[in-house]
Amino acid sequence: MSTQEPPDLYRDTYVRYLGYANEVGEAFRALVHVNAVRFSYVVACSYVMADANHKGQIAAKKSDESNVTKNRMIAMADTVVWQGLASVAIPGFTINRLCAGTNYLLKKTASLPVGVRRWTTTFVGLGCIPFIVKPIDHSVDFMMNNSVRKMYVAKPEPKGVFHHERAD
Repeated sequence: MSTQEPPDLYRDTYVRYLGYANEVGEAFRALVHVNAVRFSYVVACSYVMADANHKGQIAAKKSDESNVTKNRMIAMADTVVWQGLASVAIPGFTINRLCAGTNYLLKKTASLPVGVRRWTTTFVGLGCIPFIVKPIDHSVDFMMNNSVRKMYVAKPEPKGVFHHERAD
């Protein structure tokens, strides 16, 4: 009988790509209505909340009766903060600024038609997503392990409930 845990729906399956929705939305900002970008944040934030609930359920199952609520709340809060920073706020801001900078540079230095400039900006934004994920994830882990997690985790585990690195 295997003691291996089942795959994590929010880390080990294609569901994890919902966490990238806002980054894709930011990349397409030059081409779509602002409400489409806003909707991409709704999708990403819904993913964060679903993952937080899932991690809370896991923590509750692993807890003894006296700590169920506390451990569930800690796991959920940790997930919301980590995912909020690593999946929504920092990458959204990063792609937004990369695209804005690209558009600005193209407007100032190249005599491209508006449509070509917007598509170029979008492709730059999309192309940067794979390169920003790991550095952001590691930075958020480092920041949280050296700040808020010290309040509720004696020793942060590299691959436990409190480790939320997105898979490739």
